[in-house]
Amino acid sequence: MLAEVVEKLKKTGLQAAPPAHCYAGPGDVACDVCTGRKRKAFKSCLVCLASYCETHLQPHYESPPFKKHKLVKATGNLQEKICSHHDKLLEVYCRTDKQCICLLCVMDEHRGHDTVSAAAERTEKQKQLGATQSKFQQRIQEREKELQDLRQAVQSLKCSAQTAVEDSERIFTELIHSIERKCSEVKELIRDQEKAEVRWAEGLLERLEQEIAELRRRDTELEQLSHTEDHIHFLQSCQSLCAPPGPGDLSSITVSSHVSLEAVSKSVSELKKRLEDVCKVELDKVSESVKEVHTVRTREHFLQDSCQLTLDPNTAYESLCLSEGNREVTRVREIQSYPDHPERFDYWDQVLCREGLSGRCYWEAEWSENGDYGVSIAVSYK
Repeated sequence: MLAEVVEKLKKTGLQAAPPAHCYAGPGDVACDVCTGRKRKAFKSCLVCLASYCETHLQPHYESPPFKKHKLVKATGNLQEKICSHHDKLLEVYCRTDKQCICLLCVMDEHRGHDTVSAAAERTEKQKQLGATQSKFQQRIQEREKELQDLRQAVQSLKCSAQTAVEDSERIFTELIHSIERKCSEVKELIRDQEKAEVRWAEGLLERLEQEIAELRRRDTELEQLSHTEDHIHFLQSCQSLCAPPGPGDLSSITVSSHVSLEAVSKSVSELKKRLEDVCKVELDKVSESVKEVHTVRTREHFLQDSCQLTLDPNTAYESLCLSEGNREVTRVREIQSYPDHPERFDYWDQVLCREGLSGRCYWEAEWSENGDYGVSIAVSYK
């Protein structure tokens, strides 16, 4: 068939050379009739199994036998449209085997199969494609909306995070300055007390030194008086020298053998510990608050915090069936033959797990077609 067409086209005579852009280049389908430098193919014929440029395609428009041929957009994979068994055009679709076949295949290995014309199947598929495309477009719109919302959430999160960072820095800076001020006040208080005590002690030192000097003077005079031989002078001086210290003299002074400010250091250490405890508790709350911030929460997030639980068969209600290993529970219509137990639920469809949980829990339930339900004992909790 191709040889006859080529021979007929050659008889049409030589044409003027086409512009350079009409020649086939890399990635183009070349005309099967052109000799020498081939031009781009304009159409492909499914009957001739050949591709033609606009010049060599003319017989398909002018010659009655060629007008019956099936023309398609130029393609280089024409052999894919031909049956490999019968070398005929694939124009029937087998719904049983879900493949394109030729007319001879219908009478041969595909006899009795659900077959329709390829054109009819395409029409049906186009309807399905249109419905699927509508779903895709709806899904695209939904996803674009989610994308926009997520971008806004991310932007809002960034702004909020920046504000939180700046506020945290400001508050912690103020807290540091406050602690530094309190530290300065404590140091100043200690120094003031030190100065007062030292000033008072130095006054006492001076008076003690004066009193000691006076007592030594009188002791010297008494020693001299005791050796005098002048009885009159002795009697006249003895009374004044033996008189006790006057009321202006210092009374007895009690001095601590070890003066220390360890109590101050201990108080500051206790304050430090209390501040650390308060900071730990409050910072844990801050950390939990930060972890609670999510722009989006998916099932994967919950699974990260999930844990497996084991059900307690001694508490299961009689219409609850536990799986092997007591990991899952399903509500059934048949009464289960559980032994009597004081902890078993006998009114509500309930069962307890052996492990204890606190906080917020998220359960997943799967419903069956007959209305029964099963719960997978894998929960996420905070």
